[in-house]
Amino acid sequence: MTDTGGAPGGQGDDTPTPSQGIPRIPAPGTGDSKPGEDHSASPATPPRGWQPPDAPANPGPATPPGWERPAAAGQPPYGGQPQWGPQPQYQQVPPYQQQRPWSPHGLGKPGVIALRPLNIGDILDGAITTIRRYPLVVLGIGAVVAVITAALSFVVQKFVFADLQNLATTTGLGPGATEEELRNAVFGAFGDVLIAVLPTALLTTLLTTVANGLLAAVMGRAALGREVTFGVAWREVQPRLLPLLGVGFVYSIVTTIGVLLCIVPGVIAYVFWALASPALVLERGTFRQAFSRSVKLVSGSFWRVFGILLLAGVIEYLVNNIIQLPFSLGGGFFSGLFNPSAQVFVPSTGDLLLQSAGQIISGTIATPFVALVTVIVYLDQRMRREGMDIELARAAGVQPPQAW
Repeated sequence: MTDTGGAPGGQGDDTPTPSQGIPRIPAPGTGDSKPGEDHSASPATPPRGWQPPDAPANPGPATPPGWERPAAAGQPPYGGQPQWGPQPQYQQVPPYQQQRPWSPHGLGKPGVIALRPLNIGDILDGAITTIRRYPLVVLGIGAVVAVITAALSFVVQKFVFADLQNLATTTGLGPGATEEELRNAVFGAFGDVLIAVLPTALLTTLLTTVANGLLAAVMGRAALGREVTFGVAWREVQPRLLPLLGVGFVYSIVTTIGVLLCIVPGVIAYVFWALASPALVLERGTFRQAFSRSVKLVSGSFWRVFGILLLAGVIEYLVNNIIQLPFSLGGGFFSGLFNPSAQVFVPSTGDLLLQSAGQIISGTIATPFVALVTVIVYLDQRMRREGMDIELARAAGVQPPQAW
């Protein structure tokens, strides 16, 4: 019988046959087709077009042999700072993101928000989580703004409105008052109001703008899960302080005038320019670039951004009123409701101090909440339109989930 399983040289049964798992290599030029390769044991290879970040300080699983990480210009290493500027190369969703099964955390959740497009609940939860995780920094910034604002309000009401009783002269003049007396009384009252309100509103706007910039820097690090202090946030904002104040001043003036004239122009400016401050701080741009970036990010999502900002404003209003209600009752500010025949109520120094205490407590909580919601909306729009979630994942050292 002819031996078909052996090999020349008398090796006989000691030589494994093709049926024993050793593929037979055809001789060159024989025309035999190459047998199919078994990839079941081979390591998973990344999809085309995805460039992994540099290796972290504590490297994870080793990369497949023979695969080299391409060098991407400007690509931050694990734990490095994210590139907050526009990222046009991520405007299309990479192939692996389309193949990956849905995850509640997207590319991960290294910080206070998931790295994926967010819904309204995620945005509100992200703001509350930031306050709970960084209470000293966030509430400290809110408390500074609230204390200064309440002090200004107290001084204005105490010294500028020391003659509040004169406001009752419009009703005490009687039917025999001349037109000149009525006009003097009305213009005098409005003059006192303008003297009190305008400087206070201007200083409050500038303080709120600085607080929004600081909270934008805080949120930029909180999204990556990093520790942040007031000093770190201040170093981020200080080089752009003057442009930031300009952005806040123009934004407040334009929206206020627009609302007073026709409401609609003010609402449009309020929504389209709402993301200017976060864009200025996080992208480190200029005054004009901040407004143009805000308009670009909001375009196509006007009603969504408007609804989120409106909801945040309603929550701020409710929080302020709920917290300030006991202080207002204790200060007697509602006494006129139960005694309509009384003239204009003039609060005492104790009443004003009690009211200021309520303003400080409510402002400490409500002001940071709205600012953080605005910054998260900015990040969400970046993730939706420019693939910012990929950049944040790389900067946070999060390995994207692999489903290939």
